[in-house]
Amino acid sequence: MNGICVRSEIGPLRKVLLHRPGRELLKLTPKRLSELLFDDIPFLKVARWEHDAFAELLRRSGAEVVYLEDLMSEVLEAHPELLRPFLDQWLSEGEVKTARWREKLSDYLLENYSGKALVEKTMEGIALEELGGASACSLQDLIAPADDIVVDPMPNLYFTRDPFASVGRGVLINRMRFPTRRRETIYADYILRWHPDFEGVRRYGERDSFASLEGGDVINLTPDTIAIGISQRSSPDAIEGTARRLFSDPEAEVRTVLAFSIPSSRAFMHLDTVFTQLDRDKYLVHPAILGPLTVYEIRPGTKRPEELRIERVDAPLEQVLEKYTHTDKVELISCGGDDVIAAAREQWNDGSNTLAVAPGRVIAYERNDVTNPILRDHGIEVLEMPSAELSRGRGGPRCMSMPLIRAELS
Repeated sequence: MNGICVRSEIGPLRKVLLHRPGRELLKLTPKRLSELLFDDIPFLKVARWEHDAFAELLRRSGAEVVYLEDLMSEVLEAHPELLRPFLDQWLSEGEVKTARWREKLSDYLLENYSGKALVEKTMEGIALEELGGASACSLQDLIAPADDIVVDPMPNLYFTRDPFASVGRGVLINRMRFPTRRRETIYADYILRWHPDFEGVRRYGERDSFASLEGGDVINLTPDTIAIGISQRSSPDAIEGTARRLFSDPEAEVRTVLAFSIPSSRAFMHLDTVFTQLDRDKYLVHPAILGPLTVYEIRPGTKRPEELRIERVDAPLEQVLEKYTHTDKVELISCGGDDVIAAAREQWNDGSNTLAVAPGRVIAYERNDVTNPILRDHGIEVLEMPSAELSRGRGGPRCMSMPLIRAELS
C-alpha cells in the first residue's frame, strides 16, 4: 500500500510509521534533559522491548509497520547523489557552522558508517570523545569536557506523530516548536520527496514555515473536518496557514478546521494528550480541559478560500462534536473517571493518549489501570502495551505512531 490516506481517527489502521528507539537515548544526560524535552532517562534495552511489543500489537491488528530509519535508508540507497546534501543539511541544522568541522564530521561518518547504520548515527548524534583528541579544530574543542556533544541527538524521534501529519491524501510537514526537534523533519522531507511509496502526495505545510505546528495537535474528525490544538507547540498563525492551504486546494476535502484552544503547559503539550477518539461516538478526555476549552470554527471565505471566516463556537464539547461529526449522541469518557488525583496521574502518564486501530478498539499503556477498565466498561476493547520506559518521554501510543493509511469507515 502506497501513498497517504487518513480521513478519520478510527478507520481500521492499514499502514503506520514508527521509529524504534535507538542509541540517541544513550546521549541523554541529566544536565540536558530539560533542553532535550525529557523528564527522565529511559533504559534503552527495555524501551526497545516495549516498542517491539507495540509494533507487534499493530501488526496483529492488521497494520503494516514501516520504520522511519528504513525509509530514509531506502531513499539514500536509491539516490546516492543525495547523501552529501543530506549530511551538509544535517550538520548545518545541527549548528556545525565552520567548514573544517563540517568536513571532519562528514569524513568521520562516511568512513565509519553506511546505509541504515549511517542514518541511525545521524539520529544518535556525535560526542566529541568519539572523534579523538587529534580531531580538535579549535581552542574551544581542546577545553571542552569529555561529555561534550558536537552534534545533538534526536531522542524524541520515537514520537513519530509530531514531525508531520497525515490529512486526507496529503501531509503537513511541520515546523517544530523547540529547536531540539526541528531537525527531525529533515527525514520526513526527504522521504516524502524521494521515496517511491509517497510519489505525488500533496503537501499542505513545509518545515521552513515561520510558525510552529506539531502533529500531536492534528485530529482528523471526518473527511471534511479536522481539529487542531492551539497549544504549547502549535500556534494560531500556523493553524490559519494550514487552513488556507487546505481550502485553496480543490482536491482537498477538508473545509472546516476547528481550533481547540487548550492550556499551554508541559502536561498538556498537544491536543492528543488530553483528547483522543475511541469510536464513532466516544472520546476520551482529560476532565481538566472541559472548563477552559474554547473552540473556533475556521471556514473558507465566500469569495476567496484563503480569506478565512473565523467564529467562536459557544457550546459544550459534546455538542460541538455532535454537530461537526454528524453524530446524534456523543459520549465523553473522563481519563481517571471521577477521581481527580487519578485523572492527573494518568494524564501525565498518557492515559488520554490512546491510538485507535479500528472503531472501538484502541491501544493504551497498561500502566493506566484506572482509565483502562473504565474504557472497557464503556464497550471499548483495550489492547494494553508495556510502558515503564517509553512513558518517560511523555508520549503514549498515539504520539509514537504516524498513520499513513486507514481504511474508509463503512
